[in-house]
Amino acid sequence: MITENNKKCAVIGAGVSGLAAAIRMRNKGYAVTVYEANAFAGGKLSSESCKGYRFDMGPSVFTMPQYVDELFVLSGKNPKEYFNYIQLDPVYRYFFEDGTRVDSYHGKEAYAAEMSKIMGDSKERILKYLDHTEYVYHLTADVFLHNSLHKLRNFFTKNVLKGLLNFGKIGAFETMNEANEKAFTDKKLVQIFNRYSTYNGSSPYLAPATLNVIPHLEIMEGAYYPEGGMVAITEALLKLGKDLGITYRFSTPVRQIMTERKKVTGVKTDAGIDHYDVVISNMDIYNSYLKLMPDVKKPEKTLRQPKSSSAVIFYWGIKKEFKELGLHNILFSENYPEEFNTIFEKKSIYSDPTIYINITSKHTPGDAPAGCENWFTMINVPNNSGQDWDALVVEARKNMIKKLNRVLKTDVEQYIDCEMILDPRVVEARTSSAFGAIYGNASNNKFAAFLRHANFSKEIRNLYFCGGSVHPGPSIPLCLLSAKITTGLIK
Repeated sequence: MITENNKKCAVIGAGVSGLAAAIRMRNKGYAVTVYEANAFAGGKLSSESCKGYRFDMGPSVFTMPQYVDELFVLSGKNPKEYFNYIQLDPVYRYFFEDGTRVDSYHGKEAYAAEMSKIMGDSKERILKYLDHTEYVYHLTADVFLHNSLHKLRNFFTKNVLKGLLNFGKIGAFETMNEANEKAFTDKKLVQIFNRYSTYNGSSPYLAPATLNVIPHLEIMEGAYYPEGGMVAITEALLKLGKDLGITYRFSTPVRQIMTERKKVTGVKTDAGIDHYDVVISNMDIYNSYLKLMPDVKKPEKTLRQPKSSSAVIFYWGIKKEFKELGLHNILFSENYPEEFNTIFEKKSIYSDPTIYINITSKHTPGDAPAGCENWFTMINVPNNSGQDWDALVVEARKNMIKKLNRVLKTDVEQYIDCEMILDPRVVEARTSSAFGAIYGNASNNKFAAFLRHANFSKEIRNLYFCGGSVHPGPSIPLCLLSAKITTGLIK
């Protein structure tokens, strides 16, 4: 039972973090209104259809489902009445140019056993690496994931102090690639673990080895598939919010966050000004300041941080079933260092890109017509700094199809039944992600985690922020934790 407190909260943006923040604020007794510029909820976590094929438009890997379930339990609801998911095993299918193929299994024993059959490193060596990532995860989780880094009191808890005292052990002073090359002799295995830098839009040759904890969550904690696809997360949280009495105003962009005497007073839309006691912005932090608070003092150092990579995605309806492909598939580039150098230094797209293919019809047959598949076909690209994207996308498509034909020994073009395209310009227009950078700021230096914007404004009272562009960072679990941290700061 919600105890009303006669206060009002506005949430700007119905991305997954905004939806979660609204639910948490409603449970605190606030009357909550969510404003969304699009006609749909979810932001990147949304869905579109084309000629009978359904596509999840954004995030496709689901870990740590407990953070979704927690919102229903908090609200006194049974999660299973809203949302269900299955554990994946195997999780990924990896393809290399020399014909090597290997599956990534759940659990460190199964993972190490399978990898050691194919790769040149022993099971014991792989287990040692996974044990270390688990150790680092437990050292760092309370420091970087579960608490605000911008409240001094949080640094005096037992677990946070332990993490800080062991800072030298978490790999902050070497890159992911340096640590992985020390751990393994097999270059393919190094490449498999280096790829996790892309989960937050960074380069393994620049990002700190601390990020090698990411595979711990996927391999040891498990990866999952929501029944109905990733958009089912959005649909479940939206339904929960409506059941709790949250108001959603779609196709209603907020034009300005209203303040008076350094205190938030409400939001301005095309319909006028609505007054609120608390405002939470789920909009990208760069655009929150640029578009919604033009007169508020900006945290210039934070906003100037290098932005993450973006993506070019071809959503293809494929008139064939490829038995050799699973739900998650990666076709690796032969020259990984040059691929990342092209993205982050040359600000362009490498001619032999690593290709990720997500096919939800493997688990939800209704996502494609009978005998067909829905391919979410993605490559990592730079954010938008004024490149000729029309030309780059045409060239990328040619190179991707060449690679797919070569590795899968097929002729993909003849099977493409429908096509939709997403590039950094579309990302920015659709989700207000500055420069089309999917993950906010990049993590290409050892202090990047400390340079993310706080979950609250230091200039304006009762103004807060959540989502992938602020602490603790991008991905569905971290966005849900961002909502938890943010609302936890509100009395």
